[in-house]
Amino acid sequence: MRNIKPSEKKRKFRFSLSINIIIMLLVLNFLSGCEKDLFSPAGTVTDIDGNIYEVIKIGTQTWFGENLKTTKYSDGSAIPYVNDGFIWTFLTTDAFSYYNDSETNQHTYGNLYNWYAVNTRKLCPTGWHVPSSDEWAVLEGFLGGSYDAGGRLKEAGTSHWDEPNYGAINSSGFSALPAGTFSVVWLSGDLSVFEGIGYFTDFWSSSEAESQTAYVNYLSSDNHVLGSGYDLKFSGLSVRCLKDN
Repeated sequence: MRNIKPSEKKRKFRFSLSINIIIMLLVLNFLSGCEKDLFSPAGTVTDIDGNIYEVIKIGTQTWFGENLKTTKYSDGSAIPYVNDGFIWTFLTTDAFSYYNDSETNQHTYGNLYNWYAVNTRKLCPTGWHVPSSDEWAVLEGFLGGSYDAGGRLKEAGTSHWDEPNYGAINSSGFSALPAGTFSVVWLSGDLSVFEGIGYFTDFWSSSEAESQTAYVNYLSSDNHVLGSGYDLKFSGLSVRCLKDN
């Protein structure tokens, strides 16, 4: 049996390590390629205000690639604008707002609507609608289930999301941003009306839960889960539009 010199052992070890690294990179590239196939661009759509939205196809569904910004319904009627938290919490009629009453936030994150605006069924452009909780579940299932879907929906990096923006790879093309919410919450004795920008986002569904609540889906910076639950109808949340079948 031939003795192997130490220098030969090092060369073989380095060669083996290099092969393993190459294999690992090939696997990662393959997985990355699979992730890229989760969506495809599907053109643009313009709302009644003239806002232009990128459109993406994810599985069998076609979604807006950004949050809704319209200030009018599809029939041309105006959506009431409310920026007072105390008035907002007593509303049982439709309304919208900008986060912190800032048009800059509106441009980046879209508008925050209460569920009464959603329930008019006129919020999205003609041919589109606010998805039901069942339609959100279809999206979740296509993206691998609740545990993985959040990371595939969130915009990657920390340009908009707070650190760590855990698991965000945006392989769905959905590019979810942390738009926060407009609601009244008591925090350490202080009344907070706008909260969470940079940290989380909540999306309305069109599905009612109980007399005072409706179903929502949500994302946050500290995990890669697509959560689901319900919120009070007067809350101001983000909206994504889904193309009619």
